[in-house]
Amino acid sequence: MTYSIVARDPDTGQYGVAVASRFFAVGALVPHLRGGKCAVATQAFVSPIWGIEAADRLAQGESAGSVVADLVARDGGQAIRQIHMIDAEGNTAAHTGANCVDWCGDVAGSEVSVAGNMLAGPQVIAETLAAYEANMDLPFAERLMTAMEAGQAAGGDKRGTQSAALVIHRTEDYPWLSLRADDHPDPLEELRRLYDVAYERFVHVAEAMPTRANFSGTTDRTGIDKAIAEADAARRAAGRPSRSFATELES
Repeated sequence: MTYSIVARDPDTGQYGVAVASRFFAVGALVPHLRGGKCAVATQAFVSPIWGIEAADRLAQGESAGSVVADLVARDGGQAIRQIHMIDAEGNTAAHTGANCVDWCGDVAGSEVSVAGNMLAGPQVIAETLAAYEANMDLPFAERLMTAMEAGQAAGGDKRGTQSAALVIHRTEDYPWLSLRADDHPDPLEELRRLYDVAYERFVHVAEAMPTRANFSGTTDRTGIDKAIAEADAARRAAGRPSRSFATELES
């Protein structure tokens, strides 16, 4: 009922997961990431426990292949589950259970994996991967969204779409960007709108948040306010209206 992509950006080391499904709030259960360490997507007859445990173990240095093998060996429901992941070394591993609903399967490239079930056909994950690899010049978030849109154009979830999510972690266990469309007629397009809104204000604030390396973060908001003002001026100069549903954003 779902297809997703997990990846590590080779230029920045960021980890990301994008997912779409004919299922409510898919972003609540599928993506599991640890900052600078790993990305996991657990789906089909979803086990959030698989996702949580896999992310924790990958963050501690275990390999993707050994984690997948162990989860499958221990779970009596492995035949109806699907999981794929990328570890701290950029290696991927996946499991598609024998009883996942057709069409189901997984495919991987360099530091990227795509998997899905209940899809229109194998072209969905093939086109998702191809679009990701063909757009390495795009910013990481846009590359992930472009890949998912290619999968949808190839048929996507054969029942249609309802929800989608995009999650990116930099060095921290909290997300740098976490966007969700939980119940929407075009959830991937809604992610695009939310991404645009995030660049109006949120991402400039996110740059100032505390990190492991900088416990206090940025405490002087002068630079933040300047970046927000410059982004707003550039948007207006280009004739682009705000895509936010808020009329005026106050600090």
